Amino acid sequence: MKHFLLPLAAFALLGGCATNSVSPVEVTRFAAPQAVLGQGTIAVRPVPGIEANSLEFSTYAGAVAAELARLGYTVVQGNAPQVAEIGYSRFVEQGVRDRSPVTVGGGASTGTFGSGVGLGVGIDLSGPPPARLDNELRVLIRPASGGTALWEGRARFSATANSDYSNTQAAANRLAGALFTGFPGESGQTIEVR
Repeated sequence: MKHFLLPLAAFALLGGCATNSVSPVEVTRFAAPQAVLGQGTIAVRPVPGIEANSLEFSTYAGAVAAELARLGYTVVQGNAPQVAEIGYSRFVEQGVRDRSPVTVGGGASTGTFGSGVGLGVGIDLSGPPPARLDNELRVLIRPASGGTALWEGRARFSATANSDYSNTQAAANRLAGALFTGFPGESGQTIEVR
């Protein structure tokens, strides 16, 4: 009897494990023909509707500024010939169990030496799946004086709330890094960055 209970206890513990998942980052970019990019002085600002003094904006702005500096821009506070306007969003989708946590199975048999009936009950102890976070970053580079955009891009990915990217800083760094990979990129093309 003792040998039968050990595997049963192991299966009960496995039921409580929750897996995490992270999607690749989907990136789409557009560049104006003959736009001079990756050099000069640039300022990072929020798109209208985003609070410039918020902690969340400073997290995304820091990630974007680091990538722009890596590309060759001089990032400054205040006025500059070019502006990188950034917007972002993060939505939480609560995990929902799509089936009952209890399953019941039965069976019967007959044979030369009699018949038998069996009943099995399974209980899923894992609880609902973890929440899912949908993250998006949008950047528009344009002349500070106005006019048409020189470059714009969007990056997005999803991750479970128990992954390494549940943290805003980690998500912002991943989005900015993917968005500026191979900058300026092929205009109109959507790529996946892992």
